[in-house]
Amino acid sequence: MTDPLSPEEIDRYRRHIVLAEIGGAGQQKLKQAHVLIVGAGGLGAPVIQYLAAAGIGHIGVLDDDTVTLSNLQRQVIHDTAGLGTPKIASAEAAVARLNPHVTFTGIAERLTADTAARLLAGYDLLVDGSDNFATRYASADAAEAARIPLVTGAVGRFDGSLTVLKPYEAGQDGTLHPGYRDLFPTPPPPGVVPVCAEAGIVGALTGVIGTLMAMEVIKIVTGAGDPLVGRLLLYDGLAARFETLKYKRRAG
Repeated sequence: MTDPLSPEEIDRYRRHIVLAEIGGAGQQKLKQAHVLIVGAGGLGAPVIQYLAAAGIGHIGVLDDDTVTLSNLQRQVIHDTAGLGTPKIASAEAAVARLNPHVTFTGIAERLTADTAARLLAGYDLLVDGSDNFATRYASADAAEAARIPLVTGAVGRFDGSLTVLKPYEAGQDGTLHPGYRDLFPTPPPPGVVPVCAEAGIVGALTGVIGTLMAMEVIKIVTGAGDPLVGRLLLYDGLAARFETLKYKRRAG
């Protein structure tokens, strides 16, 4: 049974509701959505923040880390008072402050091939804001097996990227949409891609990419616009330039 929007919710989401592409029906879809987010870090923080503000009804967050001082340069839902606390607890407090209409589940685990099926149960969309290829591949495999959309992003130094994966569905031409391995067939050898602690990262970059990831979630849930399926969006922060690369399912 659909839970109608309350008068307070109608007022809160008024700027969504007046949009023809979203409207009351789209806002109701946001309220009914269950979204699981991998990571409450640089990318996860703005995703959590904007999805909570948008009225996603249930947000789950996977993260087994604690808040450290070096996180605060970019992980904007955490603060100095929360140093040493679990990130999922800090994220839950941030969501509660922002929107009391959102329910939150914090899970102090990592998504792996062994845990994925259990962790994704009950969710209808997955967002991967992790910082390592093992989790990205596990997220992609899990979302494909569960037949739910995946919004995945990555950042490094001054550059970022994101895409949307629905490899279980066919496009207008009848062929299946590409999966993560069509874009990245194999992970790079260990040590080739430095972590941000070694290479550095500008804090605002995670806000740019994380907010774009939240936008893709809102589009997918409401049906507004054209999600980045089969397209990789690239952002060069130093040059202030966006590029979009198309990719397809590989033969075989």
